[in-house]
Amino acid sequence: MEILEELWNDEAGFIISVELILIATILVIGIVVGLVAIRDSLTGELSDIGASINDLNQSYTLYGITGPSAAVSGSDFSDNTDSSGPQGDQPGVMANCIVVSPSVGNENGVAPTPNG
Repeated sequence: MEILEELWNDEAGFIISVELILIATILVIGIVVGLVAIRDSLTGELSDIGASINDLNQSYTLYGITGPSAAVSGSDFSDNTDSSGPQGDQPGVMANCIVVSPSVGNENGVAPTPNG
């Protein structure tokens, strides 16, 4: 029983434990913020790669050849513009219909009314 009382009253390692918890908390918050930044940048880069693949023009034309005893007909294909979203880069907006909305709710403190 004396050993349990002595351990209960011993505070030698208390400061070190609090410091480690504080440092670990700050590290975890920093890691989460860093991972969010990596996620957003990877999404943007993969969106740019998808947009560049989408913008490839795959049109081709092969002309026919006519000789003295034979003829080969030609072929062509015209690649139309995709209508999957707005063309070109708009400032402040990710391409390819990717919507990033950081605020989810009404954060200005005013409750919406039923009439709008």
